[in-house]
Amino acid sequence: MNPNTPAPSTRLAEVWSDTVDLRHLAWAIGIGIGVSVAGFYAASRWLRGIVASPELAHAYAMLAGLAGCVVAGVICARLFPPKREVVEHRSTHDPAWRAEVLAELAEQPGGLGTLADLPEPVVRELKELDLYDLFAESAAQPSHPSARAPSPQAAGKEALA
Repeated sequence: MNPNTPAPSTRLAEVWSDTVDLRHLAWAIGIGIGVSVAGFYAASRWLRGIVASPELAHAYAMLAGLAGCVVAGVICARLFPPKREVVEHRSTHDPAWRAEVLAELAEQPGGLGTLADLPEPVVRELKELDLYDLFAESAAQPSHPSARAPSPQAAGKEALA
């Protein structure tokens, strides 16, 4: 964390894997309760005179309350825009950093694999993200000493481990 960055003016929290402003969350909860309860009571009062049994009127009123929840969700979505900010760091475009990450991936048990093994949608996505050439260059480079096949002695040690 950089101490020179100013503190955010709003309090953010993570709710169900999404970033929310706590003030807006409180307002959204209030709006949701208000709209759904108002819809329930309005429908309950209106349906008492129309429907033959009070139980059926109550059931339909609960359905109206659920519809009020959906309406409240639409209202809150319009009032409170998302708080997510996608920031692309410049370090991800640094060739040295990318080479370091590729070296780490190559050291993983599965290695990098080959581009020929990838399905077409994955290749398309790599090209859209400007990562295809990076993997193609890595595949074209001669293998590193650590990437060679292990010696029979090392293979025996791995089998014992």
